[in-house]
Amino acid sequence: MKNAQRVVVAAGITLLVFSMLAVVGCSGLITGSSLPKETSAKSLESPDGSFVIEFSVGKKGRPLYRVRHGEDEVIAESGVGFLEADGTDWTTGFAGLERSAVSAHDASWKPAWGERSTVRDHYRSATVTFSRKQPPGELKLEVRAYDEGVAFRYLVDSRGEEETISIEREQTEFCIGDDHKLWAVYSAQGKYKKTRLSKIRSSVERPCIIEPAGGKVIAIAEAALVDFARMRLRRSETSPHTLVSRLHEPVKCSLPLKTPWRVVMAADRAGQLLDNNDLLLNLNEPSKIADPSWIRPGKVIRDVTLSTKGGLACVDFAVKNGLQFIEYDAGWYGNQGDEKSDASTVSRGNLDLPAVIKYAKENNIGVILYVNRRHLERDLDKLLPVYKEWGIAGLKFGFVQHGDQKWTRWMHEAIARCAEYKIMVDVHDEYRMTGWQRTYPNFMTAEGIGGDETRPPNEQALANLFNRMIAGPADHTFCYYNGYVDQTTCHAAQLAKMICFFSPLQFLFWYDQPSSEKDEPELEFIRALPTTWDDSRVLHGKVGTYAVVARRKGSDWYVGCLNAVEPRTLKVPLDFLPEGQAFEASVYFHDPSVNTRTKVGISRRAVDSKTVLDVSMSKQGGVAVRIYPAAKGS
Repeated sequence: MKNAQRVVVAAGITLLVFSMLAVVGCSGLITGSSLPKETSAKSLESPDGSFVIEFSVGKKGRPLYRVRHGEDEVIAESGVGFLEADGTDWTTGFAGLERSAVSAHDASWKPAWGERSTVRDHYRSATVTFSRKQPPGELKLEVRAYDEGVAFRYLVDSRGEEETISIEREQTEFCIGDDHKLWAVYSAQGKYKKTRLSKIRSSVERPCIIEPAGGKVIAIAEAALVDFARMRLRRSETSPHTLVSRLHEPVKCSLPLKTPWRVVMAADRAGQLLDNNDLLLNLNEPSKIADPSWIRPGKVIRDVTLSTKGGLACVDFAVKNGLQFIEYDAGWYGNQGDEKSDASTVSRGNLDLPAVIKYAKENNIGVILYVNRRHLERDLDKLLPVYKEWGIAGLKFGFVQHGDQKWTRWMHEAIARCAEYKIMVDVHDEYRMTGWQRTYPNFMTAEGIGGDETRPPNEQALANLFNRMIAGPADHTFCYYNGYVDQTTCHAAQLAKMICFFSPLQFLFWYDQPSSEKDEPELEFIRALPTTWDDSRVLHGKVGTYAVVARRKGSDWYVGCLNAVEPRTLKVPLDFLPEGQAFEASVYFHDPSVNTRTKVGISRRAVDSKTVLDVSMSKQGGVAVRIYPAAKGS
């Protein structure tokens, strides 16, 4: 095999080096030695060199890329490109390959809310251009290499008098090199199953975690989906070890076009993927809300009675237990499935909504209203001034249409309109976030998860945690007092999940009424619990099996430990605490001897940065820990 020229970018300097370029393609692609000189591979390296993404041209002029993490190739040679509706094929026929000069970016920004108070945005970028003579044209990709992963998106320039482009099918491939196991789910709120690539039934949701035999974990994700069709992943029909992008439907976009980002992350352990989930935020535009001071995270109880009495009781419950919001769900304005229902009026005779909102405001509690998507789609511009006059804090969009370009665009435009009226948004049901909450931080959370209302056992909750939470906040609809908790897990594990699953609007009492409370001692934990954080890190984790997540707010730390499959004891070092300072830890654990329905025991002990906690859990158990300066108390 002859030497092939290769371009490697390191420390901001472009170096020409010669290497033996062995090209082993997932689809039997030819070796690099047969490529003409001008199509030699072009590479982009992340700032610390941990990731390299390399582009080349393969058999029949197929534009290709591959990704290396450390010493491992995590994405083998894979095709890029798309097909236009008029038949123009941008997946073949290329001969030329160029890469622009590399630029470096290193800055930090402060989100209005998040899992971390400061986010570093550090990457190296370039534009890669594949060219061909017949039919003439260029396929351009904007590429970024972060130390957390790589991302690229398609760029289509203006075309003279043409104002739009119609893309029939995207053909972005992700060759994972073998029949590896992955975590497949076929709907955003479905149940995850670990299976072989060859066994997946249809297109799977993103983010998608792949677990090769060597122990490394890989995630494929999408970022900045705003005016485009959603991507999912299907098994290739021609290459047995390859996933291919599958758009929900064809798209028609204005020119010039920047598509959503295609993202590849990899790490030596699953928890690092969650630690690095700011990558998706960094691939979105900065906030367009100049003054976000009105955006208020907090904890929520849903009123299940849809009545004045129930709402007032929920306000009192919220005040007593450190919550910030109550929510009225489907039914307050009529049948959500009936087009004739009017979401600008209250249909229930036993609900004086203005009186509840007034009482809530007097107690610094906000009111969130559910509105089904059919009434938002029809009446949004009519409803928003009404809701502003009423003084509501937020809207929950119900059963949004999702996946296709039209409704993806509509939803993001609707959230932007809500921002004009200072209204926060929670989106249900099948939609998953792609980082756009950075641009419009009134977009607080979304479902897109099989949350507590689906009664997941801990194995499923832990599959959700490591897969779904890469995408961003999840409205997990916790049901703290509900009887099913004792059938699937325990109440101490519910407290742990409140730490593990991030959402700035955290629904803690989904099926519960204020009368459910019996002054359980562990409610002290809920009263103190924040919903946004200054620092977050995963200390232990295995997808579907166990997790230990630590989060900091100010000087306080919260540690959520969740377990499945078999009883387990984990050592949890507290070396994240400042050295030389004394802390106290309140530990919440399952204790059958406790004389409450929730069976949560509480122990307290002095701790410091040298302490190592031994956390023992049953096979469906969990433990929550609150750590605070010793002088502060509970």
